Amino acid sequence: MDVLVIDDEPTIVNIATSYLKAEGYNVYSALDGDTGLNLFRRLHPDFVILDIMLPGLDGIEVLRCIRQEGNAYVIMLTAKSEEEDRVLGLSVGADDYLTKPFSPRELVARVKSLLRRERMHHTSPSQKLSFQKITIDIQRHEVLVNDLLVELTAIEFDILVTLAKHAGIVLRREQIIQHVWGPNFFGDERTVDVNIRRIRQKIEENMNDPHIIQTVRGFGYKFADEPL
Repeated sequence: MDVLVIDDEPTIVNIATSYLKAEGYNVYSALDGDTGLNLFRRLHPDFVILDIMLPGLDGIEVLRCIRQEGNAYVIMLTAKSEEEDRVLGLSVGADDYLTKPFSPRELVARVKSLLRRERMHHTSPSQKLSFQKITIDIQRHEVLVNDLLVELTAIEFDILVTLAKHAGIVLRREQIIQHVWGPNFFGDERTVDVNIRRIRQKIEENMNDPHIIQTVRGFGYKFADEPL
C-alpha cells in the first residue's frame, strides 16, 4: 500500500512516515499543496494524509482535485479550532480526520481501519441490490439511479450499501459507523450526516423531499426505496 503524507510541518511528516513505514507501507511526502498534488497524480497512492493549512494550494483544494481524479482514502489533519474546515473537508470527500496534536499510533490505527474495509469489499461475493429507483452492484462498485451511473466515493458507497442492506429499517448513526468505519472509529458522529447529505445530492431527485434515504427524526436514517 502506498501512502502520501502532505503536511508543511516536517516533524509531523517525519513521525507519520516513521510509524507508517514500520507497519510496512510505502510512504511518500510533500510539504506544500502543489507538490503534494503533483505527487498524487504521479503515484496514484492508496491513501493520503492531508493537512488543511498548506502553503500554495490549501488542503481543501487539494482534496477537491483528489476526489475529481481518484478514489484514494483521505484522512485530514486539522487544528482543534478549525471545526468549520473539518466539516467542509468531510463535505468535499474526506473519509476521516484527526485533530492536532495526535497520536501517531492513532493515525496508524485509522489507516488500518479504512484499509480493512477495502479488503472486505475485495473479498465479498458478487452481489447486486435492486430497487425501484436504484441498483447497487457491490462487486463492481457501481450505483445506477434510474439507469444512470452515479459516482460515489468509497465511504459514500459503503454507507449506501449499509442502508440498502437494511432497507426499511432505521439505523442510528452509531450503527452506521459500526458497519462502515468499524469499532476503532474515533471521529464525530456528524461525519455520517455530512456523508448522507453528499449521497442525497447525487441520488435524490429532490434534496428537500428525499425518497431513497429518509431521515427519521430522533432516531437516524432509513433506506426507503422499494425492492423489485
